[in-house]
Amino acid sequence: MPTRFTRRTILRGLGVSMALPWFESLAAWGDTATPAADNNAPPQRLAVFFAGNGFHRDEWWARGAGADMELGKVLHPLNDFRDRLLFIRGLYNEEALKGNIHSSQTGNLLSGAPLSSGGEIKSGTSFDQVLAQHLGNRTKVPSLVLGCEKANPSVHKNYSMIYSSHISWSSPTTPTPLEVYPALAFDRLFRDDVSHGDASVLDAILSDANDLRRTISIADQHKLDEYLHSVRDVEQRITRAGQRGELQGQRPDRSTATRQGSVLPQSAQRPPDGIPQDIAEHMRLMGDILVLAFQTDATHIVTLKLNNDHSSLRFPNLGVDYMIHHLLSHQESADWLKVNQFFLEQVAYIARRLDAIQEGDRTALDNSVLMLCSSMLTGSHNANQLPVVLLGSAGGQLHTGRALDYLDAPNRKMCSLYLSLMDKYGVRLNSFGDSTERLADV
Repeated sequence: MPTRFTRRTILRGLGVSMALPWFESLAAWGDTATPAADNNAPPQRLAVFFAGNGFHRDEWWARGAGADMELGKVLHPLNDFRDRLLFIRGLYNEEALKGNIHSSQTGNLLSGAPLSSGGEIKSGTSFDQVLAQHLGNRTKVPSLVLGCEKANPSVHKNYSMIYSSHISWSSPTTPTPLEVYPALAFDRLFRDDVSHGDASVLDAILSDANDLRRTISIADQHKLDEYLHSVRDVEQRITRAGQRGELQGQRPDRSTATRQGSVLPQSAQRPPDGIPQDIAEHMRLMGDILVLAFQTDATHIVTLKLNNDHSSLRFPNLGVDYMIHHLLSHQESADWLKVNQFFLEQVAYIARRLDAIQEGDRTALDNSVLMLCSSMLTGSHNANQLPVVLLGSAGGQLHTGRALDYLDAPNRKMCSLYLSLMDKYGVRLNSFGDSTERLADV
């Protein structure tokens, strides 16, 4: 069916632009409609999830292969994805062993770089941002870095707590700006001219969307409806939270406030820029924004920090409100397991939503890699081995349904994993961090 629309067509309205998801009746993903194998393939995405303070000592494990793989109780929320995951045991960052405190084990988690102490801020460019710097010109947003807990600017035992608050680094001295406000993350995906922010983004692009509907197949019309409904749902949930007074924290003053040195842009009044008081709703909103970011092809790289290392989050939604996350992590209790599973449920929810988005012969989950990690195996600061799980196959490049053990392997560097993963996205480096070799079998 000939059409002026391609996959790179942007639905536009006053101050709003929205990329299209994969439709069977549209032309290639490239800038032209010229058929080409590379252009017809959906993009590959990376999402990095961070959960601070590690996991339950006795319940973080996996054995076996494929759909018959057995998972420890922490990982039970991922049971439906056993044939789509890689459980990786035994990797570590040598530099993270030097300080043996939260900040010294977190600031270089994605870079393997030495950290400066004495309150000085110096780490290394994280691998997610290396990918963003190589690939970010293909999308509206080079990368999206989200968080569910504000950064802590204090100093703890001679190391800046900025290290505990940021896993994504744009340069050795610059943590990537972290967005904890769902409304601002939403606006970043869709708004071009924030002076028109009071109107719904869908109202703004309605005319273009109706033009598109007349040129695509019936199946793609249903997909377009689902896509626009997802955008509307997130937008309305953010707005309703503000109307019910369920947002905490004030919007930064756009004229003077900075985020790690970057001046924040002026923002309109819709929707309120607070943080949901309900941590479950906050995490769910950020997860939905991540899915929208991939579905709308706004970015191919997202980092979601579920909490800080040395976290102060509480979980009244789980009936666990008597102790903050950090202190709870020092107890191998039933409540600690409950919190761990809550974090894994967020990853499972995102995986399930991505798996429902069909892109040709694969799903958006198949075309992605979701990596969950922490800066320590358990709350006792054990960084001799780090917890890592991958979901998705980067467009069929990863052989999933396996539990890999590198604890006694000659090469068990986290940075070797990052070299292997960057290869999947066409970014091939001779070295990264403390590694010059790829991780075997990945």
